[in-house]
Amino acid sequence: MGGNQADEIRALVAKHLDIDITFVTNEAHLTEDLEVDWLDRLELMIWIEDEFADVEISDDDFDQIQTVGDLIRYIEDAQAGWRRASAA
Repeated sequence: MGGNQADEIRALVAKHLDIDITFVTNEAHLTEDLEVDWLDRLELMIWIEDEFADVEISDDDFDQIQTVGDLIRYIEDAQAGWRRASAA
């Protein structure tokens, strides 16, 4: 996984929000830095679920994802868990 997937996720966020990718850093807060409102966040999470078939974001997790880095870690963890489950 590593950097390439993180870069892909950052690119997806930038594309979805129609902003320059240089603003989409791991530390960028979705609401405060990227000015993502509740509806934009919801649309982004749905879009992420569509892009990554093995990722499903619960309402509780949705509330916990505050930064781009949180989103990247969430996707990577979800995919790692899915791979472990499918290998068992």
